[in-house]
Amino acid sequence: MVVWTIANQKGGVGKTTSTISLGGLLAERGKRVLLVDTDPHASLSYYFGIESEDLELSVYDLFVQVSTKEQIMQTLCPTAYKNIDILPATMGLATLDRSLGAKGGMGLVLKKAIQKLSDEYDYVLMDCPPVLGVLMVNALVASDRIIVPVQTEFLALKGLDRMMKTMEIMQGEQQKPFIYTIIPTMFDKRTKASLLAYKKLQDLYGDAVWNGVVPIDTNFRNASNIQRVPSDYSPSSRGVLAYKKLLDYLIKLHKKKS
Repeated sequence: MVVWTIANQKGGVGKTTSTISLGGLLAERGKRVLLVDTDPHASLSYYFGIESEDLELSVYDLFVQVSTKEQIMQTLCPTAYKNIDILPATMGLATLDRSLGAKGGMGLVLKKAIQKLSDEYDYVLMDCPPVLGVLMVNALVASDRIIVPVQTEFLALKGLDRMMKTMEIMQGEQQKPFIYTIIPTMFDKRTKASLLAYKKLQDLYGDAVWNGVVPIDTNFRNASNIQRVPSDYSPSSRGVLAYKKLLDYLIKLHKKKS
């Protein structure tokens, strides 16, 4: 089972879109995919028509009680797509830092829960909130690779700098270094700002930056409006083609690492 965490401490850079797009493409290739929503706003859950207010169980319950594999499976929600399930979020997650943040062992909750599902899924993709706290820490620690979407504009580069410093600080407490890939998103080749930001990314982070880009594509918004994964809604759109190239790249990196 491969675990990818999609994270950045800046909002609006394409984290949820990346999670959904990559998850949809993996499912189309016959992979069993679990999407984990760790954001209290539950955008990932809502995307697939899951009303968080109506849920009896969610990611929150994994933190307040030790769960067996059977209990975790009961928390999962199916989607309209074969091979895609969701571990959904609720607003209760917003209380975790206050209620459990100082409690020992809270950084490994998601990792331990996901390990119990290793026979059920080929890939786990975790969508993170844009806030450093117990949820992001859990998602980072549980990951095999951290995917960091970054909008190609200069304010987003400042957010990336915070994310890099967070991983550097956390890395000192881990037994293994974080492995990460930076993904340039919302790229608009018509604007000088996008071109300069992309070059700055490459200059600052070198080989850690994927050598492709995810362009601005209205098909992402259109697909979300009708709750369909982008590759199902518009399989030949430029945004989907970019994510296909990204997925091939990430799989190649994983095989090389293995």
